[in-house]
Amino acid sequence: MNKYEIVKRIEKFAPPEFAEPWDCSGWLVETSKTQVKKIMLALTVTDNIVEQASKENCDMIISHHPLFNVPTKYKDIDIYCAHTNLDLTEGGTTDTLIERLNLHKTYNQGFLRFVETEIQTEDLTNKLKTISPHLRYVNNKNIKTLQKIAFCAGSGTEFIEEAFEQGADALVTGDLKFHTALESPIIVYDIGHFESEIQVLEVFKNLIKDDIEVIFSTERSPFKY
Repeated sequence: MNKYEIVKRIEKFAPPEFAEPWDCSGWLVETSKTQVKKIMLALTVTDNIVEQASKENCDMIISHHPLFNVPTKYKDIDIYCAHTNLDLTEGGTTDTLIERLNLHKTYNQGFLRFVETEIQTEDLTNKLKTISPHLRYVNNKNIKTLQKIAFCAGSGTEFIEEAFEQGADALVTGDLKFHTALESPIIVYDIGHFESEIQVLEVFKNLIKDDIEVIFSTERSPFKY
């Protein structure tokens, strides 16, 4: 299959113009080859992922996270990523997380998605544990019942204040820092950056699987518990 046709499908779903100005979404490595027979999907491209792709005879890697510096040893394989454009588009990263939890989105606001439903804090915690057994959270106001939940897959703690202003009782995200947690006016669930985003690879698969062989990399969070 022509690699540009593959990218065309991805960019129709997650338009490049949705990407943030600082982002490096798009081609990370573009070789002279145009035809690909096998693709590896990965959240983050690392030496190990490139080695896996080579051993599996993959012609291309599609990832969610970009590389801001591309090692020269990656030059022999096509690498393409969709990052913040995939986060912002309808049906993208955060939407996939919400669907995985069997919840229903009410509306979007930029990177934030909102779910309006009455649920006990304990019940949401248990639901989140199904995808993130080692999740951590803060509940400075000892909130027992939730009416509105904000979601932002990946690193979204910068949106705590925005979520609060929108009336959210909780924010589900990753990469929570100490002082941010200490000062939060709402519950913040840190389910892990990796855990919050890994399911988005299914979106890539569904866009291209009918016409080309697609495999997932072997990948896990770098954190141990």
